[in-house]
Amino acid sequence: MSEEQRDPRTPPGLPRLALGALSGILSGFASLAPAELVAAAVRPQSSPVVAVGGASIDQTPAALKDWAIRNFGTNDKLVLQLGILVVLALLALALGALAVRRRVAGAAGILLFGVIGAAAALTRPDSRGFTDALPSLAGAVAGAGLLYFLAGRLTTSAVVKGTDSHSAAPAAWDRRGFVIAATSAAAASAVVGGVGRSLTSSRAGNAVASREQVVLPSPGSPARPVPRRAALRVDGVSSHLTPNSAFYRVDTALVVPKVDATAWQLRIHGKGVSRPLTLAFDDLLRRKLIERHITMTCVSNEVGGPYVGNARWTGVRLADLLAECGVKAPSRGGPADQLVARSVDGMTIGTPVEDIMDGRDAMLAVGMNGEPLPFEHGFPVRMLVPGLYGYVSACKWIQDIELTTFDSYDPYWVKRGWARKAPIKTQSRIDTPKPFARPRTGTVMVAGVAWAQHRGIDKVEIRVDDGPWQEAHLAAEDTRDTWRQWSFPWQATKGSHTLTVRATDRTGSVQTQKRARTIPDGASGWHSVVVTVE
Repeated sequence: MSEEQRDPRTPPGLPRLALGALSGILSGFASLAPAELVAAAVRPQSSPVVAVGGASIDQTPAALKDWAIRNFGTNDKLVLQLGILVVLALLALALGALAVRRRVAGAAGILLFGVIGAAAALTRPDSRGFTDALPSLAGAVAGAGLLYFLAGRLTTSAVVKGTDSHSAAPAAWDRRGFVIAATSAAAASAVVGGVGRSLTSSRAGNAVASREQVVLPSPGSPARPVPRRAALRVDGVSSHLTPNSAFYRVDTALVVPKVDATAWQLRIHGKGVSRPLTLAFDDLLRRKLIERHITMTCVSNEVGGPYVGNARWTGVRLADLLAECGVKAPSRGGPADQLVARSVDGMTIGTPVEDIMDGRDAMLAVGMNGEPLPFEHGFPVRMLVPGLYGYVSACKWIQDIELTTFDSYDPYWVKRGWARKAPIKTQSRIDTPKPFARPRTGTVMVAGVAWAQHRGIDKVEIRVDDGPWQEAHLAAEDTRDTWRQWSFPWQATKGSHTLTVRATDRTGSVQTQKRARTIPDGASGWHSVVVTVE
């Protein structure tokens, strides 16, 4: 077909589809921009990407979540968000190409994704109803309208009339009009998205300002000084106290909640609560604060893994608050055996009431290593209970405590196959030398940490290859709720060697050799590294 015979109402095949695909990408971007603007007015958690990402996390099998944490660590949420954006981009490309021939169908596809985003927002545990669906719906309408408009610029049914009735011809598609419309749409989306991000940052600014204004009172019960010999002078071993910036973070929040401490409240209520209590942040600061060194461990921590850290925590003793509300431990006739803590992001964590009230330093923490909690670690208030894995004890951004029973309620992780009760298992880890290291012959210092919170570590042993177990040197104990450093001077000989470590806790229980997955109640087994001595 000659250029004179080709129908000028549409561009040639490949450019036409390419421009349609470009229209789809622009429309997808345009749908996210107003959605972010509306989310800034509603709340950041209602953003389509956050809502869909959160719903994806909720529906992901526990084994896959565990795999993501192992492989991506604290970047797992970023990977998920990028994955969602990539999928949306690919679908937008396809819808844009479809809209070249079927404008209504392409636009309807954009609307459908808005409906999916709205449904995801409504099904989140922290959903606030229809308002959470508004960002997705607003974005979908904007994106669908733009795609319909841009696809229309790629074709036209207008005709150009000649000097006689037989010379009428279809008008060429408006290249200049399409370029202007597409450029304008991209610029407008950038402006709208920028305004939305600015408003979100402004709202977060109030929370940031409230944290900056917090002055933690001196604790009424300060932590005892760390024994001088609790920290070994061995290169490569984990520091006794983990800096806030290096402390592990594992949670399901795609967007770290920025809670304004001046507006925060905590409600304590439920079964066996004769005197319900509502507390503001300043109410907690006015109470007697305790300060303790406590090692925390994530249940997703594999043998030898990094999701364990030790910090100095400041807070209010939780058992005292519960007693003030009339709560009794089950062993003393209390009707509630489970405490369910709820976070501002909808997370629910169930903790045995007996463990909270058995004398251990369970607390509502307001400080970490001498400063107000960082946002990513739960500011303004979080819960922690020594000796229990985080998923049954460490509720960040806490706002509600309900006393109930294990029979009547399953919290978030229990619904997904994890155990209801999860005391931390006795574990040890080799920090140095690293796997596949190539030390020289002679004395090689092998060192690491061991933990068995609320029981304490009594002994650590090292085995070289299949040789006998040899006792390592233990650093001084800080408290039974903290890990202990250990070291062993190994007389290394040339060749490949396997170093294995095991610990014995204060009850006399030896760390088991039996390998177990992290699901359902924490990993077990001996940690070992292979090195080649040169």
